[in-house]
Amino acid sequence: MSASGKGPAYCVRTERTVIRCWNPSDAVLLKEAIDSSLGHLRPWMPWAEQEPTEVEAKVELLRSFRGRFDLGQDFTYGIFDPDEKRVLGGTGLHTRIGQGALEIGYWIRADCINRGLATEVAAGLTRVAFEVNQVNRVEIHCDPSNVRSAAVPRKLGFTHEATLPQRVPGHSGELRDDMIWTLLRSEYPESPAARCSIEAYDAIGARII
Repeated sequence: MSASGKGPAYCVRTERTVIRCWNPSDAVLLKEAIDSSLGHLRPWMPWAEQEPTEVEAKVELLRSFRGRFDLGQDFTYGIFDPDEKRVLGGTGLHTRIGQGALEIGYWIRADCINRGLATEVAAGLTRVAFEVNQVNRVEIHCDPSNVRSAAVPRKLGFTHEATLPQRVPGHSGELRDDMIWTLLRSEYPESPAARCSIEAYDAIGARII
C-alpha cells in the first residue's frame, strides 16, 4: 500500500501499452515473447541463459510474481499490447534498493525494440512510483554497454549517479559493471517523465491516476 493509501497500481495504461501485474494465465504469452527474443535478451538479462523453459515453469514463476505483488513485497509487471493479447516485454517497480525507493527494470521483445516502448513504460512507472507509491527516489540500473537501455533514463531526466565496477552477476558467473541512474522526488515535477500521459488503476479497477 502506498503512503497515499491509493495503491499499489495493478494496471497502468500508456499511449501504446498496458502494464499490469502478471497472472498465471499469461504463461503461454510470456513464453512466446521470451522464446522469440532469446538472441536479443541473453547478452543483457542473466535469467535468459536459463531459457527456454516449459509453460509449467512459467506458471510457477508468474504465481510467485503475483504473490509478492499482492503482499506488497515487490511489483513485477507484464507489458502488453492494448488488447492484452501479446506480451511486449516485462518491467517492474522493485523494492531491492531499500526503503523509500524503487528501481525500474525493463525488457522489450526483439521485434518491438527501437520504437520507444521502454521509454514510454519507464516514464509511466516513474509517475506511479512518485504519485502512487510515494517514494523519495527512483533508480534505473543497466549495463554500461547496453546503449539502448542507458538512453531511457537519460531521456526521462534521470541523473547518471555512478558506474560501479564488477558489481552484478553476469553470464557464466562473471561480474559486470552497473550503471546507476537516479531521479529524486524534488526533481520529478520538472522531468520529462512527469509529462507522460497515463491511467493507473488499483486492485478493484478504480482509477488512481
